[in-house]
Amino acid sequence: MEPRFNLFDSPTAAKIAKRFYNASLPLEQSTLPKTLRELVQLRVGQINGCGLCVDIHTKEAAAAGETAVRLHLVAAWRHSTVFTEAERAALALAEEGTRLGDHGVSDETWTAVRKHYDDDQVGALVCLVALINAATRMNVIVHNPGGSYEPGMFDGMTD
Repeated sequence: MEPRFNLFDSPTAAKIAKRFYNASLPLEQSTLPKTLRELVQLRVGQINGCGLCVDIHTKEAAAAGETAVRLHLVAAWRHSTVFTEAERAALALAEEGTRLGDHGVSDETWTAVRKHYDDDQVGALVCLVALINAATRMNVIVHNPGGSYEPGMFDGMTD
C-alpha cells in the first residue's frame, strides 16, 4: 500500500501533527506503565485497522519489555489469561472508547477502571484513548502503512 498523502507536506497538517505529538508527551510522565500505554494503543490500532499504529505500538511495547505472548494476545484479551484485572479494565475502556457509536463506555467498564486506577491515571487513560483514536484516523485516511517503524523514531518531533 502506498500512502495517499504525506501530512508533513502540508504546512498546516505538519504543525498540527507536531502539536498532537507534543500533546501526548505528558502521558510519558504519568504513572501509567509504558507497557500498559502501548497495549492500549495497540488495541485501538487493531480495532481501527491502522497498520502504522499497530507497527509502532507493537515495537514500542516490545522495546519496553512486553512479551511476545501478551502482544499476540491483545486482539483476544477477553479470551486469554495473561492480562491482569487492571489491564483488562484499561483494554475494555480502549475498546468501548473507540467504538463509542455502538454503546459508549459501559458503567461496568467505568467501575472497573475506577477500581484499579487513581484519578490521574483515569485522566491519562481517557486522554490516551482519545489521542490514539485521532492518530489512527489520520493514518488510515491517508493510508500510512506499517512495517518500517523503529522504536523511538518520533522522539525528536517536538516543537
